[in-house]
Amino acid sequence: MLKHIARMAAAAAVVAGFALTQSLPARADEMSELLVDANRTVNNLKHDPAFATAKSMLQNAKAVYIVPKLVKGGFIFGAEGGDGVVLRRQGHGWSAPKFYTMGSASFGLQAGLEQAQLVFIINSDRALSGIEHGNFKLGAGAGITVVNLSSGAEGATTAHGGDMVVWTSGSGAYAGLTFNGSVIKPDKSLNALPANGPDAKRLRANLSSIW
Repeated sequence: MLKHIARMAAAAAVVAGFALTQSLPARADEMSELLVDANRTVNNLKHDPAFATAKSMLQNAKAVYIVPKLVKGGFIFGAEGGDGVVLRRQGHGWSAPKFYTMGSASFGLQAGLEQAQLVFIINSDRALSGIEHGNFKLGAGAGITVVNLSSGAEGATTAHGGDMVVWTSGSGAYAGLTFNGSVIKPDKSLNALPANGPDAKRLRANLSSIW
């Protein structure tokens, strides 16, 4: 009986290992696409009227969280959400990216606006620590303030403008976005993969060209 159980456990381990191996290429492709999209988002930020303000804030930022595609529907948690990358400030450069998913019941995407690009400028250690420790909730009720470059603060602000300052693509159209109650969770399987390839290097270099 014990030998039978042991054989079944070994077989299950082999199947699980095979499934993981088969999924790695797909996840690697997903990582590459996300990094390319994040780089494109940074380029869009650099051509936005709010760039001068964002550039000044990036000088003293602890990190950035880039969400290239905030969309409606299709997420495990939240009716709206998107995948993103976090890069920490390291001297005059930026760290290798880490991957986090953002979700909410509603960010307030207006009718006809199905997608937005976001760049969160993370100003405080508590905000960065909260994200990195996982299952992090945004909003003044959670003790973390988020300031939209277009629409003002969702709570009290710090000398930097807020724990996090967010730029949104098409700032006028997305001025009504709200982040209170939004949750940010780590993508553990993506974070288990190395993120030091050409796409990651291009993103880091692009951010370094700003600050």
